[in-house]
Amino acid sequence: MPATPTEETRPDGADPAAPPASGLALRGITKRFGSLVANSSVDLDIVPGQIHCLLGENGAGKSTLMNVLYGLLSPDEGQIFVDGSPVVIRNPKEAIADGIGMVHQHFMLVEVFTVAENLVLGREGGIGLSMGRARRTVRQLSERYGFDVDPDAVVEDLPVGIQQRVEILKALANDARFLIFDEPTAVLTPQEIDELMDVMRALRDEGKAVVFITHKLREVREIADTITVIRRGAVVGTASPQESEARLAELMVGRAVNLVVDKEPARPSAEPRLRLQGVSVADAGGHVVVEGLDLDVHGGEIVCVAGVQGNGQSELADALLGTLPVTSGSISLDGTVISGRSPKEIIDAGLGFVPEDRQHDGFVGSFTVAENLVLNNFDEAPYARGIRLDLNRIRANADERVGEFDIRTQTIDTPVSSLSGGNQQKVVLARELSRPLAALVASQPTRGVDVGAIEFLHSRLVAERDRGTAVLIVSTELDEVAALADRVAVMYRGRVVGVVPPDTSREVLGLMMAGVPADEALASAGAPASSEPPSPPPEPPSLSPEPVEGQR
Repeated sequence: MPATPTEETRPDGADPAAPPASGLALRGITKRFGSLVANSSVDLDIVPGQIHCLLGENGAGKSTLMNVLYGLLSPDEGQIFVDGSPVVIRNPKEAIADGIGMVHQHFMLVEVFTVAENLVLGREGGIGLSMGRARRTVRQLSERYGFDVDPDAVVEDLPVGIQQRVEILKALANDARFLIFDEPTAVLTPQEIDELMDVMRALRDEGKAVVFITHKLREVREIADTITVIRRGAVVGTASPQESEARLAELMVGRAVNLVVDKEPARPSAEPRLRLQGVSVADAGGHVVVEGLDLDVHGGEIVCVAGVQGNGQSELADALLGTLPVTSGSISLDGTVISGRSPKEIIDAGLGFVPEDRQHDGFVGSFTVAENLVLNNFDEAPYARGIRLDLNRIRANADERVGEFDIRTQTIDTPVSSLSGGNQQKVVLARELSRPLAALVASQPTRGVDVGAIEFLHSRLVAERDRGTAVLIVSTELDEVAALADRVAVMYRGRVVGVVPPDTSREVLGLMMAGVPADEALASAGAPASSEPPSPPPEPPSLSPEPVEGQR
């Protein structure tokens, strides 16, 4: 529904601008970073006994607003109220004293400490506080909420879903009445997401106020009691969980968005264009994070690599480009081995690459749009003649790509760093698709991208598939995987545990993401056996003495 009218009166007849007598209230919160207004005059009521979802695109200002509430940032304007009384929150310690707890997207835990030791960090007395009391608190809260957390377990040995429960325990141990969950599902399997939502409902039913920050429409509709939509730092509307995903997306973006990827059935080539045989990869520390991986990608198909982040997907993508060495096995492109070659040689062989972190690896922020669009081959014809750049050809190419990829920029001479995340990603993709490719590798292709840009980027990835390119996409977003994939390869601890069709249920994919082989996961969920060739079950991991981040 549209934004709540400002003239509306509350059921109790009170002034709607007045803070409620019970709960948290934000009035006129504004936060600036230089010329950037991250939050603009935000009003928000957080009521006990409700799950309040803050929905908005990446960069909309959701996390900034909650960081203000938790004392990690100071507002430039506005006031915070607790139970009707104004408060000043200068740091997290003061937020905790006001009953506010926050479960961060990136866990704030000391991994070499036990659960109980993490609980007492930051408290008066620190580690010297009674560890016996801390252990009892963990056990009591675990029993109360069904957490099953061992107080003496070392955090680095725990699965990521249990680590998140430790974060929740820390907040509850501080008697938090208001709990903020900042993008809490980003590193969880579908089963762990369901368990987290059960915990959030239990907290709500106990009378606590829960704030759930997310950009995932399906999760919002499943868990929310009330929804506030934030766009470009301002509240633009409220909505009911019964609203359609299309309507919620429209509120987020400001226009109608097609959430369905329109694509015809794949017509894969007879022979694979991209082939990985027994590929093993070590990270920068020398730990093996991909081991004995086999995978074929045919021309004219999209294969999505799914899995909880931290199971070797990032390193696999880097190895495909040649920025990490392949320690054993081989990677071939159209029958020619490319492993062991330099990134430049691999690109010249016909590999397009969209990196996971576009700002670090995808473009040069201080360079113009035109310059970034020829980064791969600026020193070759037609953009160079000997040692001289052909600036007219570079500008003509930029004009063509900006139009073709709908890159929203003032001019082609604008620095890429000044563009929105979606337009930055369009620059990267436009450059990679500006030449004939044998294969395209795209890692997290829509991370940090607004819903409207996602619609366009997905359509271009499908169009590249239909040109006969082998497309390999690495994504932690299951909705994206289901929308784009012709086949899904699930990775766990550096291995592919199975390759399944894109209509495979979230339950089966979740089991595979936790390490269950495909056939066992399908049987456990009562699904018919996959038509894909069976994958060997993963052996007990011998990848490294240290666990890969995010693995179970």
